[in-house]
Amino acid sequence: MYLFDLDGTLIDSNGIWAEVDKTFLARRGFPYTKEYYEGVAHTIFPLAAVFTREYCRLSESPEEIMAEWMELAKDNYAHVALKPHVREYLEVLRARGERMAIFTSCVPAHCRTALAVHDLDQYFERVVFAQELGMDKSDPAIFERATALLGVKPNECIFFDDSVKSCRSAKESGMTVIGVYDPFFDGTKDEMPLVCDRFIHDFGEML
Repeated sequence: MYLFDLDGTLIDSNGIWAEVDKTFLARRGFPYTKEYYEGVAHTIFPLAAVFTREYCRLSESPEEIMAEWMELAKDNYAHVALKPHVREYLEVLRARGERMAIFTSCVPAHCRTALAVHDLDQYFERVVFAQELGMDKSDPAIFERATALLGVKPNECIFFDDSVKSCRSAKESGMTVIGVYDPFFDGTKDEMPLVCDRFIHDFGEML
């Protein structure tokens, strides 16, 4: 089975969250630091909110923080672009009769918006949300749970992701892993080929 991350892998959306984070922190007089980026870039929405509350020592609840993030992101997912050659590659896989699904840390509402805008639902039999599993993709155990929902085992899957932490966990779970370059994670581009079975700049290399 072919399993795809969404943000930064299929769609060019990581920049949305960089701007959200910078605006959120600036409102409170905090700089956007590497430490903060590392704390929120690889995790699910609720855990990122908990980290932010503790990091900034805020009085707001995680729920209030997430609500502000949602307000800042607004309808950006209705206008986000596909990464290069994504549709062509999905068409190739569909023509071959391959099973495909999405496994994402994306906020469910935003994910559904992006899929609908680009008519991507037609390619995937299911979307599995890390947020609904209550874990982030840095934990190899979440890949066992996600694949169980799909009726497969990790070693039966080829997984695409732009985050080195997610790629490492997927690899540890037994998956074949293909890393996808995204500028948001430019700092780990040299690490990705060491972690993944293959590292691609875009999906044109898979055609």
